[in-house]
Amino acid sequence: MNSQSWGDIVARRARVRGCLLGGAIGDALGYPIEFHSLASIRNGYGPSGITGFLPVGGVVLGQVSDDTQMTLFTAEGLIRAYARYGPATHDGISSAGPVLVRNAYLRWLDTQNHPAPPPPAELAYDRNGWLRQQTWLYARRAPGNACVSGLRYEHIPDKLGELGAPGPVNPDSKGCGTVMRSAPFGLTGMPVRRAFEFAARCAQITHGHPTGYYAAGAFAAMIGHLLDGDSLEGAVLRSMELLARYPGHEETTAALRKAVDLAADGTATPEKVETLGGGWIAEEALAIAVYCALARPADPAPRRTRVESAFLLSVNHSGDSDSTGSICGNLLGAHHGDLALPPSWLTAVEGRGTITELADDFSAAFHPLTHQPYNESFFAPGRYPRS
Repeated sequence: MNSQSWGDIVARRARVRGCLLGGAIGDALGYPIEFHSLASIRNGYGPSGITGFLPVGGVVLGQVSDDTQMTLFTAEGLIRAYARYGPATHDGISSAGPVLVRNAYLRWLDTQNHPAPPPPAELAYDRNGWLRQQTWLYARRAPGNACVSGLRYEHIPDKLGELGAPGPVNPDSKGCGTVMRSAPFGLTGMPVRRAFEFAARCAQITHGHPTGYYAAGAFAAMIGHLLDGDSLEGAVLRSMELLARYPGHEETTAALRKAVDLAADGTATPEKVETLGGGWIAEEALAIAVYCALARPADPAPRRTRVESAFLLSVNHSGDSDSTGSICGNLLGAHHGDLALPPSWLTAVEGRGTITELADDFSAAFHPLTHQPYNESFFAPGRYPRS
């Protein structure tokens, strides 16, 4: 990074922020309509479907789901890995990091089983630290069955299955819960192939089907390319080239190829989104997000940007709207940075302060030139314990 210009350094920090905040925005847009058909969305909100956050208790608030919650705990687990292994950590993090990532997911699971942070005396598995003290994260918002059940296995993460073979936990599961939480692996700045394999191995903590964990790896690779300044199309195509090297990639590759081809075929519509599936399974969720990020939207409404149109396209369909919105938002934010996110959504999304603070801690860990002078207090043991 020493050869980077100051503009590149600033852009990298903006992309980390944008990725995490964009994912939260997409999640919040889709969460209220997750189980609605396209017809019912249009009947309820007009022919354009949902066009923004809905009022919650009389206040417009973008409530996030388990997608954002798990993404934040992924990021927190990676920061803890950094705190344990030090600044030159790509080898250490990617080889031993699954243990710390799984511990982070166990902390997330605690938030789903308690109404608020429990007293320290009741904590187990080193559940202390800054993130799990954020009360707003304790809302239970339809957590995925495989994510919950997979974390209840007595599973040792350093013995994860070989890539290309079913994993030991939920071997038939390829739900979208692998993808929606995996953007932070690509934000680390480690070589893209290593980020791909790290994300895939950590996806096996809860989902054992190769399509499920390869989709997570491909998504992390896309985020890694975008972090380095690649175009959206370039990031997708280069990640597909990497994906094709692994046995068992075929379902994920076919879904992404269909999305890329569809994006090149005229104006985007919700009907075209639905030809890619419902997004309940990993390869479909990633394909829908990629299509919405790449496709040419219909002429936008007055003052609506192409970024806004892509967000709305990613949620207005009959499938898993919060997951496809979250994944698309990660892509858009990692590409454009946080300043390109729609201001009215950015200010109203739930947990914005926490997300921004975590994103900046993440940048300080993995991209220290974005924070000068460097401050070791970011990683004090009480904030990010080394376990």
